[in-house]
Amino acid sequence: MSADGAAAHVLILGGTTEARRLAEALAGDPSYRVTTSLAGRVASPVLPPGETRIGGFGGIAGLAAWIGSHGVTHLVDATHPFAERMSFHAAEAQALTGVPLLALRRPGWTARPGDDWTFADSLAGAADRLPGLGSRAFLTTGRMGLHTFAHLTDTWFLVRSVDPPAAPVPPRLEVLLDRGPFTLDGERELIARHRIDVLVTKDSGGSATAPKLTAAREAGIPVLVVRRPAVPEGVPETGSVEAVRDWLGASR
Repeated sequence: MSADGAAAHVLILGGTTEARRLAEALAGDPSYRVTTSLAGRVASPVLPPGETRIGGFGGIAGLAAWIGSHGVTHLVDATHPFAERMSFHAAEAQALTGVPLLALRRPGWTARPGDDWTFADSLAGAADRLPGLGSRAFLTTGRMGLHTFAHLTDTWFLVRSVDPPAAPVPPRLEVLLDRGPFTLDGERELIARHRIDVLVTKDSGGSATAPKLTAAREAGIPVLVVRRPAVPEGVPETGSVEAVRDWLGASR
């Protein structure tokens, strides 16, 4: 509770496992009112406890206005590591409103002995590099950027996403609708059954989709990794839900 007895209003910019875990950690604590904001890119998202809102804010000014009109006291950026625009909007909105901001970002993945990783700075860069690495690609970068690979007519793609992708898409394509977490046995089976010879992934980090990296290493196939985009400078960050709770308690 604040000094006047009111619950602190925490706005979580969500869409990740970490965001949901934070909402769960704060659920039932009368010191906090929690609202999780979801972008609305998934048709049937797994909703966290507490209040939720779905859809954009209308840019930086819209986010700042929402913070002010809803009495938000703390802002947590727990968006996906590749949702870079929202992270910059959060930083700008914090500057406008003065509401404390903390980024909750999962650590990226680290190559292990036996891994054969090639890096690209963007999806377009990955599309340029892919033909030289394999001809049967397991593409796990999500449906939103699939158009970037649509011109690759000689590559066969297995694409995994929560919702069906929209055109344009590569001509040689099989879509697997699924939601993580994924198991190592399942990833091994997919790679073997579809004769995958290259894995394409974003450096999303976390454990829910990491088994594909182990399966690729075991199968001896290369992995094309899209590096994370830049994040706003000067925003404090942590990879721990517990650290966010400590920050919330210290900044009330």
